[in-house]
Amino acid sequence: MKSDPLDALLEKLTSGDAEAAEKVFVAYEPYLRMVVRRHLSAGLRAKFDSLDIVQSIWVDVLRGFRDGDWHFADAAHLRAFLVKLTHDRFIDRFRQHRQAIEREESLLKGDWEDTVAGQDPQPNEIAEADELWQKMLVLCSPEHREVLRLKREGASSLEIAARTGLHDGSVRRILCTLSRRLARVGGQTNP
Repeated sequence: MKSDPLDALLEKLTSGDAEAAEKVFVAYEPYLRMVVRRHLSAGLRAKFDSLDIVQSIWVDVLRGFRDGDWHFADAAHLRAFLVKLTHDRFIDRFRQHRQAIEREESLLKGDWEDTVAGQDPQPNEIAEADELWQKMLVLCSPEHREVLRLKREGASSLEIAARTGLHDGSVRRILCTLSRRLARVGGQTNP
């Protein structure tokens, strides 16, 4: 019977070899991402992507090996464990975002255009918008300000991704994270 090359890496990983950890991650990452993508709906893709899940479990895996808590007989056992861990992490993320996804509604072109008032903004609305923009700049990390600026200009997530070189899912996550930060700050300032 032919030995799995990952078995040798598993031995090195168990001993704390960082290079082995990288090789094991590279070997399993595409397979684990596929496990997540199989269950990832369009609504969930706006909240997180398969790489988020895989990277988050990998942190736990490295910690488990580094602390000496985890030992596996062979690569097949490790693979089965990683699949189970990935699936469980996906379910956790799904539960975190389920309510938001259920409440979201699509704004298809034409559905909302007739209901929006066509008047120019009032001076107080302009001042409020400028104040909100300043808050958003403070809350946004410097490397993400270009994403924010492009969004303010009306660019879609796909357009922002193309102009910045980021992945479309990353752009949506950056904007979603900023929205949550803004909501927290807004919630703290209100009586």
